Amino acid sequence: MEGECEEPLLEKNYFENCPGCKLDRLKESRTGLPIRELVSIWVVTLCTGLPISSLFPFVYFMIRDFHIAKQEEDIGYYAGYVGSSFMLGRALTSVFWGLVADRYGRKPVILIGTFAVVVFNTLFGLSVNFWMAVITRFLLGSFNGLLGPMKAYASEVFREEHHALGLSTISTSWGIGLIIGPSLGGFLAQPADKYPTIFSKDSLFGRFPYFLPCLSISLFALGVGIASFWLPESLHMHNENQISSNDSYDAVETASDGSKANKGKSDIEGKKPTSKTSLLKNWPLMSSIIVYCVFSIQDMAFSEIFSLWAVSPRKLGGLSYTTAEVGEVLAISGFSLLVFQLSLYPLMERIFGPVIICRIGGVFSILLLSSFPFIGMLSGLSLNILLNCASIARNVLGVSIVTGLFILQNKSVDQHQRGAANGIAMTGMSLCKGVAPAVAGAV
Repeated sequence: MEGECEEPLLEKNYFENCPGCKLDRLKESRTGLPIRELVSIWVVTLCTGLPISSLFPFVYFMIRDFHIAKQEEDIGYYAGYVGSSFMLGRALTSVFWGLVADRYGRKPVILIGTFAVVVFNTLFGLSVNFWMAVITRFLLGSFNGLLGPMKAYASEVFREEHHALGLSTISTSWGIGLIIGPSLGGFLAQPADKYPTIFSKDSLFGRFPYFLPCLSISLFALGVGIASFWLPESLHMHNENQISSNDSYDAVETASDGSKANKGKSDIEGKKPTSKTSLLKNWPLMSSIIVYCVFSIQDMAFSEIFSLWAVSPRKLGGLSYTTAEVGEVLAISGFSLLVFQLSLYPLMERIFGPVIICRIGGVFSILLLSSFPFIGMLSGLSLNILLNCASIARNVLGVSIVTGLFILQNKSVDQHQRGAANGIAMTGMSLCKGVAPAVAGAV
């Protein structure tokens, strides 16, 4: 008798015409590794990560060509404002895009963000003066609200056992975008000077020497945007006053034993959607966001300082690297990061948990960052080897910390708050990352 009653009690309640319920039903029928979803999330996140740092290898030369800096030492000051304008725009709109994602779905925000990259990143490559560069970067940041909704999307499109892998995919793709972006900028900027047999001085790429890397990223974003039309929506769009299917399932399962009926009832009461709860009073969420913001300052400062430091002349304390050499270092780091995050990080997360990984990564990051001034004193082969090793270690530690914080943030809220919660995180992160390039440039 008890066995007969147990089966219907464990059956989940799906709502008709709800895209989130359709996706949940699809997840229930799949048990293997979700390769298609992993690839989709990877390329969309890469699309939003590439334009953020692609300018760092050539922004020094771009500012120099604008002839706005009165002396060479002032170039970094203006470069900081160009770099921070993107983050300022994103800081002002991240919560808005998060609310839009919670109200209308993740997919519309993904489409708007990818096509914004196509338009405004192309215009940035065609900039003819300092203010055009600042404005186009600001608009690019304002319409690029992808990362927060993508974090929510990754936690919804995968089965629970694959959540760590899904969020690791986002942080990996994001980190690789921040590495491949500068690599593209380093290899493709000033093509008429580097590849005179292919690009002439009188061609479009000769007149706009920083257009080629921006165009290549925009074309990639165009392909991603078109493919995103086939992404499934993950937001549940049925009556929010109803208990969500997963919560009902867990609560009824608890109540399946008649002697625990009262406990099951209290569990149902306690597991109703908390969409009305203030996110600012959610301490587990806010603490992870605070740590994320603090880490973002040093992360963005390093991303810009490293490229400026590497291309600066030796007499000013730099390495006198070319943009192509900077691109090589970043490309090696990106490949190593991809291998680590997709193979080792999910295993480490299961063993240690996200909190321990964040603590260990934070301690070792401090020690590693302190070593770069001493690495700069070297030259030749020893400089190349140690610089590549330090760059790999720094990016692995940084992305591992970010992945752990992503997991903690998404576990702290329910589905209808994830977009807004990630929007708050993106606002704080964008403000911190917006301040970091300006400070780094001024220093």
